[in-house]
Amino acid sequence: MNYRIISSILSRILAIEAGLLLLPLAVAGIYRESVLPFVWTIGLCLAGAAVLYLPGRKQTGSLHPREGFVSVALSWLVISLFGALPFVFSGAIPNYISALFEIISGFTTTGASVLPAVEVVPKGVLFWRSFSHLVGGMGVLVFMMAILPTDDEHSMHLLRAEVPGPVKGKLVPKMRDTARTLYVIYLVMTLAEMVLLMAGGLSWFDAATTAFGTAGTGGFGVRNASIGAYNSVYVDVVVGVFMMLFGVNFNLYYIVLVKRSLRGLKSQELGLYLLVIAGATVTIALNVVHLYGSFLQALRYSFFQVSSIITTTGFATADFNLWPSYSRALLVLLMLMGACAGSTGGGTKVARLVILGKAIWGEIKKLLFPRAVNRVTLDGEPLEDGAIHNTMVFYMLYTLIALGAFLLLSLEGMDLETTFTSVVSCLSNIGPGLALVGPTGNFSIWSGASKLVLSLCMLLGRLEFFPVITLFASGVWGKRS
Repeated sequence: MNYRIISSILSRILAIEAGLLLLPLAVAGIYRESVLPFVWTIGLCLAGAAVLYLPGRKQTGSLHPREGFVSVALSWLVISLFGALPFVFSGAIPNYISALFEIISGFTTTGASVLPAVEVVPKGVLFWRSFSHLVGGMGVLVFMMAILPTDDEHSMHLLRAEVPGPVKGKLVPKMRDTARTLYVIYLVMTLAEMVLLMAGGLSWFDAATTAFGTAGTGGFGVRNASIGAYNSVYVDVVVGVFMMLFGVNFNLYYIVLVKRSLRGLKSQELGLYLLVIAGATVTIALNVVHLYGSFLQALRYSFFQVSSIITTTGFATADFNLWPSYSRALLVLLMLMGACAGSTGGGTKVARLVILGKAIWGEIKKLLFPRAVNRVTLDGEPLEDGAIHNTMVFYMLYTLIALGAFLLLSLEGMDLETTFTSVVSCLSNIGPGLALVGPTGNFSIWSGASKLVLSLCMLLGRLEFFPVITLFASGVWGKRS
């Protein structure tokens, strides 16, 4: 294990976090709130960066996949441990474990909250809470690669460990250029949504925090009633459409916008993603029309919640806990499915569902036509057996971890609907669940131990298991053989 490189990466991450904290500090100053919580946190981040810089300043050797996975997992853990401090120092969330849960939920773009009311929280803290979605949406190490000089070979292992999805690749020859390209698209889309929301009457603060939550598909709101507080069809449509757009694979935006090719629009994953959104929206609207008086009203609320849940954003305009069983069951299935690979959304990813379906159909064809040569393809390109194997392993890990967390949380004696959807919500990085953790509830009902279990679920889900599991694998911390 190359500890010097890992130490250097962690030092950079803490220095970047200190810089990012200047933004909520400025917001606190604008609203004449105490800036001390951010000043103290920035000081601690810089002190931690200095301590980690000393052993890493003379880094030697290469960063291999093992170090890449460990660096990613530790970076997310370290940025969360320090990022929770403003909540504690400000008194918004005095309990450190609860504050840690909140910021992990922010950085992993889950959106699950322990705050029963957000409108009483200082604006600077709320800004940091929502801003964590923007930082975590594309990835903290991708952000580091975009702004700091990094070795291309090192960057490859970091990008592969952090960017979710079954198929990973470079858009452009250099990994740093890839990171920059992704972030330019990401930030331009965020700014566009912010401008449109301000045009709809939202203040700059509400527009910015809502855009951050949409871009990262996180869903932290600054109103107790989430997006429903604005009671605006215009806002619902803008946020709903942008949630859907941020759930699309960013590689496709690069192909269409930069390479000016329509090839990206022929993606099988994109086709299934849009088909599921359309089908779920219409069928839920038909199922809840009696609650809203007209089909158009039902369609408005249905589209928003389908877009919110499938992209794992978690914003709400209606209490879907009150919807019929079919609608709630369909929303749970959308939680499990999630958005596209290479997007800021969570879940198991639509691409994996496509691969799984094709692999199953391939096995059926083998039984029917034993001599036929069947090759599983995605968008016309043959998939390696490793991609199919990794997809199967991912689904197995997801199931085992979900069951394990479900059993641990069940020790608290909550109802099964609350317990199950709490686990699925955190593991799929969604935010709201059903019953006590629904859109009008929160996660403060859980004990400190359960919050730590759910925090681990959020990290496992965001990093897709392997980087976090690597930390506990035997032999990882020893010398390279």
